[in-house]
Amino acid sequence: MRRILALAPAVVLLAGCGAPTPITGTPQPQPSSAATSQASAPGLPPDPQPAREAKCPYLSAETVQDANGQHVTTVRVSADEPHPACFFYRPDGGLQMSVQVYVGTKDVATKLVNRAAPVDTSNPASDPAGWKGGYQPAGDGVVYAVSKGGDAVIVKSNQKQSIKARTVAKKAIATLEL
Repeated sequence: MRRILALAPAVVLLAGCGAPTPITGTPQPQPSSAATSQASAPGLPPDPQPAREAKCPYLSAETVQDANGQHVTTVRVSADEPHPACFFYRPDGGLQMSVQVYVGTKDVATKLVNRAAPVDTSNPASDPAGWKGGYQPAGDGVVYAVSKGGDAVIVKSNQKQSIKARTVAKKAIATLEL
């Protein structure tokens, strides 16, 4: 009998360790909207990922090399259409620059730019003329993101000088005639 009494508190404690069973008709807590939007930005395409080695259709390796100041040894592109994102790698295999081009709705273009360089934390960007966005430090480098109408261009560089990313963004915009 003493053993049963000694084990009773342990059994009560273990019984409370299972997953809670919701009671029908009781409101369940919902995640906050801030947590939800941070986790899955609804309506926005995911960040592009390199899919295969190929030439960038709107930027040459030489253009990026000259603008960013590092030799480009490999170029990879994403599977995005109509304009794949381009990823430029330096000799040690590290990513030195990525360029994402979005063509679609104004709302999504603006949100993509704000995701990359939030209005509240970034410096304003307005180059080339008519384009709006921002630039700010990102990791060990910088991001330059601008949109105009339903078009957006987001450039991430491993260099801290925003002029390098801005130069590449302007070249991509001019080449694609956006």
